[in-house]
Amino acid sequence: MRIAGRRPMTALRDAARWSDERLPPGVRSVVGLLLMVGGVLGFLPVLGFWMLPLGLALVALDIPVLRRRLLNWLERAGADREEAG
Repeated sequence: MRIAGRRPMTALRDAARWSDERLPPGVRSVVGLLLMVGGVLGFLPVLGFWMLPLGLALVALDIPVLRRRLLNWLERAGADREEAG
């Protein structure tokens, strides 16, 4: 399954890296919360359920314990995909 021509884990990892480098922590949390609200309303035509995991990832980047786990998980998932493909 691909999202916009990319695998979901790759898109999530790239979005997490981009937001980690370019968005300040407070803004990242607000954007993450807005994405989660949009993900809950994913049955509507404009919004989508893809917004929920992305929002969770952005909020997790601002919580030190979750940040470490998220970044490690994304790196492991990326390494596993590179080995398999």
